[in-house]
Amino acid sequence: MGLRIIKSGIADSIQDLGRYGYQQLGISPGGVMDRIAAIIANTLVGNKMGEPVLEMHFPAATILFETSMMIAITGADFGATINGMEVLINQPILVPSNTELRFTKHKKGSKVYLSVEEGFETQNWLGSSSTSFQLKKGGVEGRYLLKNDFIPFKNKEDLEIDTLMHLPWRASMAEFYTNNRIDCIIGAEYALLEKISQKSLVTNQFKISNQSNRMGYRLEGQALLLSDKKECVSSAVSFGTIQLLPNAQMIILMADHQTTGGYPRIGQVTTSSLPTLAQVSPGDSISFELVTQEEAEAIFLQQQQNLQQLQNACNFRLQEYFKNE
Repeated sequence: MGLRIIKSGIADSIQDLGRYGYQQLGISPGGVMDRIAAIIANTLVGNKMGEPVLEMHFPAATILFETSMMIAITGADFGATINGMEVLINQPILVPSNTELRFTKHKKGSKVYLSVEEGFETQNWLGSSSTSFQLKKGGVEGRYLLKNDFIPFKNKEDLEIDTLMHLPWRASMAEFYTNNRIDCIIGAEYALLEKISQKSLVTNQFKISNQSNRMGYRLEGQALLLSDKKECVSSAVSFGTIQLLPNAQMIILMADHQTTGGYPRIGQVTTSSLPTLAQVSPGDSISFELVTQEEAEAIFLQQQQNLQQLQNACNFRLQEYFKNE
């Protein structure tokens, strides 16, 4: 039981919440770019938050469900259709066997997530199914998905679904995203910026460059200058670290970032803003807002509480729905 890729997308892969505990060995955690969308995709079908999902970009893969399954699509809106019928995102869907999922139009966002009930059977490496492209581990042979790849489901039960059906509840996503405003805290080398550049960081918009990928988003905008151009010792970096490049432009490290870096770390995107950042596309503009560590923690805790409430509500609705079937 599973699905088959009948037309490959531009850069689609299996990801989960990441591979932690190995950065001292030079192994990046990796994982999904948008944790919120991935968690909600799993929540909608009753999975644990960390189950592997398909992460897709536009143009995305065309997928054949060889067996019936409950699925959810979250994140970006790529105009999803099943057998030519438009389907809704952020809502659980019962899908019959031998149905075809296509993504027909880029409407909003840059990454879409597909979950299936109980998750996918994939290669697990160092406690994670996330695809490590550099090391060719995890996911499907450690690479992007290709035509004719078959991804089995953990759920081997025949759900006997005859017709496509949306279950009657949806997840509200608006409270988790901030309309391209990115909260950040000051970085270890922030004080090296000239005062006018410190002001420019929070008063200007910066465009996402076409030279952006899962390793990092390069930004284009007002040049930021250092008052002291001393050489920095290579230090630990993480998802969301904002570094200043020698050309006076910034790069924000993303899910597949290196584990150390020598460029000045002028800021750190807050965990709660990473999903918003993940969903911007090349050509989009973002703005930064400096927050304190305490403010960042409070926003993150509220976000986690909202996720827990959503999980509780979805679990209740699923139990009630299938109990009455």
